Amino acid sequence: MFNSVFVQGFCAALGAGLVTGLGGFLIFVKKRYLKSEINQLLNLAAGVMLAASFFSLLVPSMEEITHEIVDTYKAAASYIVAVFMGVLLVWILNLTLPHEHNAMGHHGPHFDLKKAWLFIIAITLHKLPEGLAVGVAYGAENIFSPISLVIGIAAHNIPEGLTIAISLVAAGNSRLKAAMTAFVIGLVQPLGAIIGLFLMDISFNIIPYGMALAGGTLLFVVINEILPETYGNKETNRSAAAVFLGFISMTYLTMVLGD
Repeated sequence: MFNSVFVQGFCAALGAGLVTGLGGFLIFVKKRYLKSEINQLLNLAAGVMLAASFFSLLVPSMEEITHEIVDTYKAAASYIVAVFMGVLLVWILNLTLPHEHNAMGHHGPHFDLKKAWLFIIAITLHKLPEGLAVGVAYGAENIFSPISLVIGIAAHNIPEGLTIAISLVAAGNSRLKAAMTAFVIGLVQPLGAIIGLFLMDISFNIIPYGMALAGGTLLFVVINEILPETYGNKETNRSAAAVFLGFISMTYLTMVLGD
């Protein structure tokens, strides 16, 4: 069970998760971060994650399922169900567990500590499906290279770690405590990877469906959680440009790493 693939997948998710702590410690770089600065970083990371989910999970799983199932209609239906199950999984978590959105909008000295932690719970929820995607990716490494996906998730973790630290400092915590909290929350990601690795170990035939499910979880995180929090009426063009830049950069990186 604990073979080289398991160890590699766990270490990759752990490394990506620890980058959240790196983002948290950026709180020491500047005295104050503008909301627009964080939004641009998150939009850039959202584009990176979209490309990573499409080219490292969704497209390869589509190709594998189409190859396995001769009937195109059945293959398409199977693929859609798997993606939808991934979306539904995170959707249920969001509905079940309490969490706060848009904590960055409360950036200031009177930010409520309870709201800060509700926002942090929302970010922590994202770590599980992201870790799941990494675990699934390494379980399917014979189909594609998982490195680009790990890089995409790690890039996304930097602004997330910074938002965690900022929200806690605004609620009255010290910068060191806020940064360490971001570091600890990043450790949730390898837990999700363990689930993904065990899932992929059940059967080789389940791998493309697991990839589609993991891709669905990442799509939900980006579309439902990240982008709605960062798009503003006055900065829509800049936000869109950041998303496109992240997507194009990750697409290039995926092609280069997959060569």
